[in-house]
Amino acid sequence: MNIANWLQAAALEHGSRPAVFTGLRLHASYRDFARRAAAVAKWLQDDCGLAEGDRIALFARNRAEYLELLYAAWWLGAVAVPINPKLHPKEVAWIADNAGASALFTDRLGDLPDGLLPAGCRHLEIDGPGYAAACQAPGPWAPPAQLSGDALAWLFYTSGTTGRPKGVMLSHRNLVAMGLCYAVDVETVQAGDGMLYAAPMSHGAGLYHVLYVRKAARHIVPESRGFEPAEILSLAEQTGPLSLFAAPTMIKRLVEQARASGHDGRGIKTIIYGGAPMYLADLEDALSVLGQRFVQIYGQGESPMTITALSREVIADAAHPERAARLASVGTAQSCMELRVVDAALQSVPSCTDGEVLVRGHAVMQGYWRNDRATAETLVDGWLRTGDIGRLDNAGFLTLTDRSKDVIISGGSNIYPREVEETLARHPGVREVAVVGAPSAQWGEEVVAFVVSRPGATLAPEDLDAWCRTEIASFKKPKRYVFHEELPKNSYGKILKTALREALRGADPTS
Repeated sequence: MNIANWLQAAALEHGSRPAVFTGLRLHASYRDFARRAAAVAKWLQDDCGLAEGDRIALFARNRAEYLELLYAAWWLGAVAVPINPKLHPKEVAWIADNAGASALFTDRLGDLPDGLLPAGCRHLEIDGPGYAAACQAPGPWAPPAQLSGDALAWLFYTSGTTGRPKGVMLSHRNLVAMGLCYAVDVETVQAGDGMLYAAPMSHGAGLYHVLYVRKAARHIVPESRGFEPAEILSLAEQTGPLSLFAAPTMIKRLVEQARASGHDGRGIKTIIYGGAPMYLADLEDALSVLGQRFVQIYGQGESPMTITALSREVIADAAHPERAARLASVGTAQSCMELRVVDAALQSVPSCTDGEVLVRGHAVMQGYWRNDRATAETLVDGWLRTGDIGRLDNAGFLTLTDRSKDVIISGGSNIYPREVEETLARHPGVREVAVVGAPSAQWGEEVVAFVVSRPGATLAPEDLDAWCRTEIASFKKPKRYVFHEELPKNSYGKILKTALREALRGADPTS
């Protein structure tokens, strides 16, 4: 079971179909896509000395060749190690060393300092003559390596917010399960559809290609190689139907651009959102501007994009009596997955009761690379401990309350930042908000809200205090407000609460 067989099958059945684009420019048909992947695999083996099971790291922003390299690695039977393109070179070197990478690709050799990579790790350039020559080499090429479903395919390094990142081991069977869940729970893919890679391909967006490959559909990398709202709306209008993954903060930018330009979302088939809370007010705003094009997924690197889904049908059902609660949820378990919510002793709790979310199924990781202790702590009797706090209702809808590590305990009471954030996000003058806990001699912790105002709005702490007093219990109300022009985010658009906690150390207590 080698995921590269899906590319081989697509090329054999639909070789003339357009496969990969950079903007509006065709990069490769499916026949060429498969040929280039196979040719690069042969080059990696014959000229670079790589073999089945070797780790091949990718440190580059989105580009058409990213897909080729993923499939070249799998064609060879090697393991792809995508690395966040915004990491510091020293962090990249640490991951390459921890993964035992035999090769690392960058756009150009100058993208990393000389001598930084560990011994035995070859530095290869995508824009170099070796890669270009490999792509044009004449055949014949071997078929994809024959692998078991448990063979390692993707080694994803977590963000490392609590120390060094951990390598999540995903097998070919995991990727197949993820692809099948997409087909059942997210959207039906047709030959003329396109997946737009605006979020980093080193993360979940880069995994969403697998079903599009199997269906011989299109893959579009923006010319900007990233998330530019005006470019996305233009591409959708010219080349739709397009689908894309976007974090909620990205959707806010897309909605603002669409509203300013009078765009109604034409050409966009599906916007899959996840990775951070989507506040109800923001979702309603997005629906009013772009229409019924949204599907929510909830997943983690340890179970990529596959824990739950909130379908477009549920989101579009304006008449359902539980609509508000369902839109605030992350949906129901995806088809290959099971859910439980448990207490501290890992015993299931009654419905509608908060607890830690556990998941098991065919998409759950094999474990953490070379980290048996972390694996044993996270995988318990086949269940993945997500570290997220949530509750399941009687219909199976999961509502996330917060990350367990983000829960604020103030005066002995649990305060869930997301509830406070949802409240503040409804204020007409608030554009973005993030809530964290800060040490307090009196209460143990106190609630601090970081706020970005909407353009033209003037906000003061007393305005937000008054708003909160009408919406939530007094003990949940922020003790401090810190106003910013922008909130710090990672390359995936997720607000970095660790950075906000660090910022509090130097913040003016009267802010």
